[in-house]
This record gives sequence, structure tokens and C-alpha cells, in this order.
Amino acid sequence: MRSAHKKPTRTKIRSIIGHILSQIAMIIVAAAFILPVLIVVGYSFKTKKELYVGSPLALPHHFDWSNYAYAIYRLNIGTSFFNTLLYTSVSVFALAILAGAASWAIARNRGKFFKFSYIYFIVGILIPYQALFLPIYVVGYTLHLTNTAYGVILMYIATGMSFSVFLMTSFMSTVPVELEEAARIDGSSLYRTFFSIVVPLLRPAMATLIIMESFLIWNDYLMASLYVSTGGLRTLTVAIQSLFSQQTNDYTSAMAAIVIAVLPIAILFIVLQRYFVKGMTVGAVKG
Repeated sequence: MRSAHKKPTRTKIRSIIGHILSQIAMIIVAAAFILPVLIVVGYSFKTKKELYVGSPLALPHHFDWSNYAYAIYRLNIGTSFFNTLLYTSVSVFALAILAGAASWAIARNRGKFFKFSYIYFIVGILIPYQALFLPIYVVGYTLHLTNTAYGVILMYIATGMSFSVFLMTSFMSTVPVELEEAARIDGSSLYRTFFSIVVPLLRPAMATLIIMESFLIWNDYLMASLYVSTGGLRTLTVAIQSLFSQQTNDYTSAMAAIVIAVLPIAILFIVLQRYFVKGMTVGAVKG
């Protein structure tokens, strides 16, 4: 009887110890991610003198909002914010619709063409677009897409299609086909079936895609700097780079500019977080 009581007690103790260790590990990981954010936010309110004196984690003596005012002025916030919003929203919307339609066709058809198409998109994931800058620029320059808003958008769509199709196809395999068959029996057209039946069912996957691609495009610097050389078309990330030069480095204003640039995408993640988690878990378990 004593050994029978000891065994559950030891198991319970081990469970408690394992739970405590996992909580400690999560706290350490969370701190590793939160500390850089706190440092950036703290520097955005510090004066230039405080930047070089004291600990990076020290709070500013007073909140200096002039850094944000100067950052807004240097970023030309009206133009750069609108450009970034335009590139991101149009590109992500097109990716969601095109990838949804492509994944629907691939998941519902078993022909060789569709299997080859899926493999083609998978191969595209293995080649980062950063490694193809020269041919991308040559194609864009030849087709007169450089220094144009639609050129930047088309390149974001082209470089994001591979991952988008992969993500949507993984989720599409979990969507029941019976609803689509019922819609066809009722006389629903192909387009109505897609937009009325398939798209609502793909909301978790589309939310995941919207968050991930929005994050990538909103914070992208390489493609925007490659295709845009005029000030009227530059994005927030390209504008932030202007705060650094060989003559002077205005780190406090640069940190304020980073906070301004991150806020919209952080709000988007908070709004769509529930769908993001659902889309990731469904795709991981059943995809």
C-alpha cells in the first residue's frame, strides 16, 4: 500500500517540477523577445545625451516627444505611409484571392498538371527572391515596371505566390467537399461556389496568410529599394534608412520611426490573432 501511494506522489512531483521548468523557459524566451522591444521604445523617448549615458534598459528622465515629431517630418509620413499601405494591402488582397483559387484547383483535382503545379510552387519556396535580384530587376526594367507602384505590387505578388499557395493548399485539404457538391447540385456557378462557399471556409487560412505576408511586405526593404528610386514612391522602411548616414546617426529619431512603422502591423496581428492561431494549428495537424 505504501509503494502504491508513493508512486503517484512521485509522478505528481515530477509533473509539478516539469511544469515549473517549462514556465521558467517560456519566461526566459518571452524576455528575450520583449527586451529589444522595450529598448527601442525607451530610446524613442530619450534625448541624444541619454542615448550614450546610462543603461539601455534605463527609463528616460522625461518623455521626449520631439523624436516622434522629427521622425514624422523626416519620414514624410503622409506619402511613405500611404505607399506602404497601398503596396501591402493590394498585394496581400491579390495573393489571398489568387492563392485561394489556385489551392482550390490543386486540392480538388488529381491530374498530373495540378500535381506538377503544386510541385512548381513548392520549389519556388526553396529559392528566396533575394537570390534573384538581378533577373528580377532586369525583368522589371525591361517591362518598364521600375519606379512604378504597380511594378512593386506585381513583384510582391510574384514573389509571394509560392508560399501562399503552399499554405492555402495545406488548409484546403481539410475543407469538406460536400458543401461544394451541394452548391453545384443547386445550380451554383463556379465563381459563386468559390466566393460564397470556399472563401468563407478559408477565413482562418486567409487570416494567417494576410498576417504573414503583410508582415513581410510592410517591413520589406530590399524590393522597395530595388524598384523605387523616387521619393514619392518610397516606403516607410526605405524612409527610415534616410535617418542613418555617414555624417550623422540620429538613433533616437530612428527608434521613434521604427515604433511608428511597427504599430499598424502590430494592430493587424492583434485583430486577426484568433484566426491566425486557428489557421496554423489546423494546417499543422491535418495538412
